[in-house]
Amino acid sequence: MIVEAEAGDFRALIAGRPPRGLALPEGEVAPLATLEMLGALAEKVRAAFAPAAWLMVEENEIVGLCSVIHAPTPEGVIEIGYGVAPCRQQRGAAGRAVADVVAWARSDARIGAITANTATANLFSQRTLERNGFQKVGARVDKEDGLLICWRIETGG
Repeated sequence: MIVEAEAGDFRALIAGRPPRGLALPEGEVAPLATLEMLGALAEKVRAAFAPAAWLMVEENEIVGLCSVIHAPTPEGVIEIGYGVAPCRQQRGAAGRAVADVVAWARSDARIGAITANTATANLFSQRTLERNGFQKVGARVDKEDGLLICWRIETGG
């Protein structure tokens, strides 16, 4: 399930504490630098649009995070990014969370489509998007991540 992430949730995660009485996975949800970047991104997006991020929660444990990368375009398009704690990967958490985000978007008139990007080598993430109805719509080169596959799903908004 996804739970809207608030600023206090990111502050707790950055401090190494579990927010809202939820458990943390063995190891880490994400590296500290990633948590700081996602917290700042959520704050920026939240100034214009909410929800800006979600905690992926399974059995009362935070197993990952999903973020809106930018407020909706005038056409109602948002881009999402997501990640699962290393010790919880390849167990379907990302797929369930993306399904929840798609269901949320279909019920929110502000959202007409969701986009996402995956590394060409990240077959698990590609399957996650395919199983949730996303279609490949192109590719682009990112200066940090290299060649990425671009995905999109229409949600109706």
